[in-house]
Amino acid sequence: MLENSAMAQGLTASDPFRKIVTGILLFLTVCVLATIGYVLNGWSLDDATYMTIITIFGVGYGEVQPIESPSLRILTIAVIVAGYGAVIYTVGGFMQMLVDGEINKAIGARRMTRDIEKLNQHTIVCGFGRMGTILAKELAAAGQQFIIIDNNEQRLQLAKDLGYLILQGDASDEHMLSQAKINLASVLATVLSDDATNVFVTITAREMNPQVMIIARGENPRTEKKLLGCGANQVVLPTAIGASRVAHLILRPTAENLLGDITQQRNMNDEIGEIGLQFDELKVTASSPLKGKKLSEIEVRGNFGFLIVGIRSLTGQSTLNPSSDTILNEGDVVVILGHRDDIPQVAKRFSKPVETMKYRGASH
Repeated sequence: MLENSAMAQGLTASDPFRKIVTGILLFLTVCVLATIGYVLNGWSLDDATYMTIITIFGVGYGEVQPIESPSLRILTIAVIVAGYGAVIYTVGGFMQMLVDGEINKAIGARRMTRDIEKLNQHTIVCGFGRMGTILAKELAAAGQQFIIIDNNEQRLQLAKDLGYLILQGDASDEHMLSQAKINLASVLATVLSDDATNVFVTITAREMNPQVMIIARGENPRTEKKLLGCGANQVVLPTAIGASRVAHLILRPTAENLLGDITQQRNMNDEIGEIGLQFDELKVTASSPLKGKKLSEIEVRGNFGFLIVGIRSLTGQSTLNPSSDTILNEGDVVVILGHRDDIPQVAKRFSKPVETMKYRGASH
């Protein structure tokens, strides 16, 4: 959609604009040549310029001097035809720019409506501020379907220019959520800066789709319980997370920096990928057979080797090189290092029951 939009904008900005510039240049050329022609016939520069203007625009004040010779009559006729032609050509460029702009706008709106109708198992992002912008960028990079709801026209225009699906309006309004296909959505993230609005969005979304996963933003830590009570599955507190992150960087800078490099930077994966290894993240879900198990009880059958590098808990706390007595809890994200071909098999063991458990990582 972004490519089509760019092509439409390119046509709007090039063809009509070129016509306008060409028309103005033709008009100025006609004026200059006509003035020179009258001057060559013995007229003063003032009279020649005046005659050229009233002739082209058809004011009808009459000739400045009698036009009796055939050459002057031919010149005047040529000025009328060429001048009118240049003016009409220029005005046509302006009209085409207006018409094409409206047509492209209508086509863009129709295309976006059609794309919204195709949404299924998508994410609804309520709010396109600083947090919503970053979230949308990450979703787009991951190839996840999503749509943005915001009531700020400037922010929505920015989202539209980036090729995102958008809806303008109040995210807590049932009609707006219905347009965003809340009944087919898998996740709704309300990341507005106002806690009260996030509460209303959560209530409305939960009533319209009891199965949708709702992730809500909370500026005030006291809002967390309210959001959870209103139906949010997870509550993100940016202030608390930021403070916790700073504290971890102060207290355990080595562990935090290493896990950050592993899970966020592609350079490290590219380097170890040259020797057939890769880092990956595996989440311990509620139904995972590894929930509540110690790392010492984990085993992957066959020739699949892996090493648990670190664990990031649901609260954001990271542990580098965890001990074999560490217990896996629901929501934990386990960072593993293994052979590229073995990673999918390891991932299956995190979601399917296993008979025997044994930890193959470093012993402590």
